[in-house]
Amino acid sequence: MLKRLLNQFSYTKRKANKLTLLGLLTLSLGLTACGEQEVKVKPPAPAVSVYTIKTQPIGGYREFVARTEASKEANLRARVEGELIERSFKEGSNVKEGQVLLRIDPAAYEAALSAAKADLSSTKSGEDNAIRNLKRANELIEDGYISQSDYDRLTTEESQAKSAVKSAQAALEKAELNLSYTTITAPFTGRIGKVNYNVGNIVGPTSNALATLIINDPIFVSFQVEESFYISYLQKHQGERTAEGLAVDLSLRLPNNSEYPEKGQLNFSDTKIAEGMGTVELRTIFPNPNNLILPGLFVTLTVESQNKEEMALVPQSAVQENQQGKFVLVVDKDNKVKQRHVILGRRINAMWVVEKGIVTGEKVIIEGLQKVRAGVEVNGVNKQVDALTGTISDINDPAINSVKANEANISPSAAVDK
Repeated sequence: MLKRLLNQFSYTKRKANKLTLLGLLTLSLGLTACGEQEVKVKPPAPAVSVYTIKTQPIGGYREFVARTEASKEANLRARVEGELIERSFKEGSNVKEGQVLLRIDPAAYEAALSAAKADLSSTKSGEDNAIRNLKRANELIEDGYISQSDYDRLTTEESQAKSAVKSAQAALEKAELNLSYTTITAPFTGRIGKVNYNVGNIVGPTSNALATLIINDPIFVSFQVEESFYISYLQKHQGERTAEGLAVDLSLRLPNNSEYPEKGQLNFSDTKIAEGMGTVELRTIFPNPNNLILPGLFVTLTVESQNKEEMALVPQSAVQENQQGKFVLVVDKDNKVKQRHVILGRRINAMWVVEKGIVTGEKVIIEGLQKVRAGVEVNGVNKQVDALTGTISDINDPAINSVKANEANISPSAAVDK
């Protein structure tokens, strides 16, 4: 009886173990099936921001290293020698034409003027006496009361007296002029710079400039062009000449790489080629109402032809570079990403001019570049790019839509270096 119970217990235990093993096996297969099902679920396409390529009229251009110059400049110098006793302006300030700027001690020149006046008075008295003597001689010589030699002597004395008066008059004028030179005034309205001699210094005609007065508005920008390019350009653009000169757009990039908002005009080209240099000097003129540009700056001058053609523009944020060169990621009509190498021209504010590799209407990725690669499918969200600043925003962003059209558009002449 006991043996039968033991056998029955052993059979029940084996059966329970088999059921447990079967349950675990079933659970394992179920989990495996679930895992296989999750792997087969397709992940959503990554969202990226895209920009639709547009074109704009772009002209041929070239950039030059140029230097700014004051449109008018005067070095204020001492024309007489003496002690500097007064300065009546603040360095770096604006002064008006005729304003007294500096004074030299006038004492010596006032004394010289007094002496010149006295000398003139004396010579005039001598002249009057000589004239009277000659007049009497004219009456006496006819009656034979004086000799011809005496008459000739009196004539000579009268002529010498008149010459002495003229000489004294000239000396007086020179003394007055020297006295006037002790007061230095502004020859025109402008901005005055640093004073090189303080009050108390002895200055004179051999001294350096006391200060420099300039006009910054407008400002000159001078640059040099090699003779071969200059001649070729004139030959190519003969039909583009206007009354003001060549029909070109001129713009500046300042040393901090910012765009200068004002546009310039070509106002001078030299009449000869610089010897030993093989270049011709040209000069442009730019408005400078806020005195932002100072003389002596090195700037980049862009000269762009007004004869333009439509060219595609791509945001800088879309451009990448590898060993093969610059490229962009294009989203095709099937929402697939394609890598496209491009040949870029110049940079215009926040945009690149595309010479080859992309056309109008294509969409390039401008945000989310790190999430995608060529061949993957993406969910492209259309965005707009501020052509001036490069700011990316939604198409219906009211902050962008409120910007004036002339601020949103790219100015072709506001070109900068590649």
